[in-house]
Amino acid sequence: MEPITPLEQTLHAARALVLADLVAGRVAEADVVSLVEEAVTQRRWWVEQWPEGAPYVAGLVAQDVQDALLERYGRWPLCPVCGDDPHALDVDPVLGADPHWVCGEAGVKVAAVGSLSEALGGASS
Repeated sequence: MEPITPLEQTLHAARALVLADLVAGRVAEADVVSLVEEAVTQRRWWVEQWPEGAPYVAGLVAQDVQDALLERYGRWPLCPVCGDDPHALDVDPVLGADPHWVCGEAGVKVAAVGSLSEALGGASS
C-alpha cells in the first residue's frame, strides 16, 4: 500500500472539516455530500497547479460548498449570532490559512471551519 501524499492529506482534511460543519448544521444529505466531493475534485486540480496554496484548500472547499448550496438550496450556514435577520456566515480569510466562519454583520468570528458544532451548541449530536 502506497503512503498517502501530502496533497491527498490536505484534500481529505478539507473534506472532513466541511463535512463536520454540514453535519453540525444537519444538512449532510447525500446530494449535499456530493457537492463536497465535486468541490474537492475541483480543488485537487487547483492545488496541483499551485502547491503553495495547500493551506488554503479547507477555506476554499468550504466556500465552494457554500456557493453550491446557495444556488440549489439557500444560504448556509446561517448565522447563530444574529437571530432576527437570517443570513449566512462568510469564510475568512477568503484566501488564507486557518479559515473561520465569521458574521460580517456583527463582525465576529463564530467558529473555525470544521468546528461549527461548537458554535451551534453541539447540534451534531
